[in-house]
Amino acid sequence: MTANVTMYTTAVCPYCVRAERLLEAKGVTQIDKIRVDLDPAQRQLMMEKTGRRTVPQIYIGDTHVGGFDDLHALDQAGGLTPLLNGQ
Repeated sequence: MTANVTMYTTAVCPYCVRAERLLEAKGVTQIDKIRVDLDPAQRQLMMEKTGRRTVPQIYIGDTHVGGFDDLHALDQAGGLTPLLNGQ
């Protein structure tokens, strides 16, 4: 069972695509995408929750991972798979 993955994203975001590919390679089949380019209120909420204004902003379960660089670093450190498995 993989944890819920939520990603704040926009239509044109190469780092969002890279994050999605990395997550899919880890077996994630469902990503709840929140399009902040279509809904300014969601961008404001994202900025309040994360303290960041750039996308992607990725949550795995209740854990804020951060952007693509953070996701990649977590994977390289061996922490992504356990997080996705709810550990």
